[in-house]
Amino acid sequence: MNRRILPLISSLLFLLLMVTMAMRPPVKENRVLVFFETKGYYHESIPTGVAALQLMGQQNGFTVDTSRTSEIFTDEKLSIYDAVLFMSTTKDVLNEEEQNAFKRFIQKGKGFVGIHAATDTEYEWPWFNQLVGAYFKSHPKQQDAVLHIKDSKHPATKHLPKTWKRWDEWYNFKDIQPDLKVLITLDESSYTGGENGSNHPISWYHSFDGGRAFYTGLGHTHEAYSDPLFLKHVLGGINYAMGKK
Repeated sequence: MNRRILPLISSLLFLLLMVTMAMRPPVKENRVLVFFETKGYYHESIPTGVAALQLMGQQNGFTVDTSRTSEIFTDEKLSIYDAVLFMSTTKDVLNEEEQNAFKRFIQKGKGFVGIHAATDTEYEWPWFNQLVGAYFKSHPKQQDAVLHIKDSKHPATKHLPKTWKRWDEWYNFKDIQPDLKVLITLDESSYTGGENGSNHPISWYHSFDGGRAFYTGLGHTHEAYSDPLFLKHVLGGINYAMGKK
């Protein structure tokens, strides 16, 4: 082959490669919004948790944005996210317009993750009760308790021991929704102050109103956010909410 033709062929092949790559649809970057506004009790572990979630995103290929104010809850601003995570939010944090934007976000097939005090939020909004799965009722003092893994196939629990003993602030719940797929229950015989009886859920997931929701009642303490088992539990919930397998 003529040596003068080889550079031309190489250039044409390179150009063809560039055109092919340009025609491919861009790879969508997964993005999560961590929202941590409070109108009631403020958990001092929130900054620790937010930092852990940002690092989790860096290590697992998704972007984590954060907001401590509800102004981000508009159709346009929420449109870039695959899931919204309520990080120990408390009381009435969204106005009616923001509520409607968030509702439309879920109805478009997006995801919700609630950590700990997310159930202590929006008591006057029945739709949110259905989304998050239950409302906070009370809690005893922080103490060790035994947890039982009810579903070992979900990405939020498949790494956990069937019986898991840990220290946290254990919530009692009210207005528990009937369609929840319970992942973990609390053994009330292992600690004092439980009020939900033999079926005391502490982590669950479900499909709701076109989207996906995951909640864990764990995560009160600073130490939780350096616990690999807990962090992998949360990561599994985030992946589920984003629709990742």
